[in-house]
Amino acid sequence: MNASTETEPSGSFDFLKWGVIVLLLAGAVVGNYIFAEQSILVRALAVVAAIVIAGLVAMQTVKGRTAVAFAKESRTEVRKVVWPTRQEAVQTTGIVLVATLIMSLLLWGLDSVLFWVVGLITGLKVG
Repeated sequence: MNASTETEPSGSFDFLKWGVIVLLLAGAVVGNYIFAEQSILVRALAVVAAIVIAGLVAMQTVKGRTAVAFAKESRTEVRKVVWPTRQEAVQTTGIVLVATLIMSLLLWGLDSVLFWVVGLITGLKVG
């Protein structure tokens, strides 16, 4: 065996699994149209069931296991975040609002000046 097959963890049937996933999702869409006369609740439950089954099959692939591991690691990292207090959040929001107001006034003033200059150059007055 070469190095590439030794490091790949049982991904030999991934192509088949992805095919099953595509068929499940396509079946959910097509089935929703075919059974249009059925109750919307029944069709919605069937579509949700198909999506859940497709997700479970996807989690059995190499990329699916990688995505699940990434999600678990992300959850661990989110727990490590030091979230701001209410006072810090309010102060930061105030700073952002004031900075936005100042920038909007500066841009409005610059736009007005440029509009006036272009009016002087072209001789057009819009009022």
